[in-house]
Amino acid sequence: MIILTGNDLKTGAVVWWDGAGWSLHLEDAVDVGDDGETIMAREESARRVNVPYGVEATLTDGIPRPGHIKDRVRALGPTVRPDLTLKPDNPAAIEEIV
Repeated sequence: MIILTGNDLKTGAVVWWDGAGWSLHLEDAVDVGDDGETIMAREESARRVNVPYGVEATLTDGIPRPGHIKDRVRALGPTVRPDLTLKPDNPAAIEEIV
C-alpha cells in the first residue's frame, strides 16, 4: 500500500491524500497504487501541497500505518510530550508511533 503525504502550502500542516483532496487525518489516507506520481505532480503544480511523497504503509485495524518511523511521527505529532500529539484525547497515541 502506498499513501501520499506532504505539507499544505498555505499552513504548512502535514496532510494525507484522501482520494479527492488533502486531509489532516492519516485515517483518511487511501492507497494510490500506481497513480502516486501523477497525483503528486498535479497537486504540487496546482500549489496545493509542498513536496509530496509516497509512503509505504500497511493497514492496521483499517487505518493506514506508515512503515517508517519518520512518517508515523508526522502523522501523530511530537513525541516528547503526549499532550502535544495530534490526538491528545488518545492516551495510546505515543505508543502508536513505535
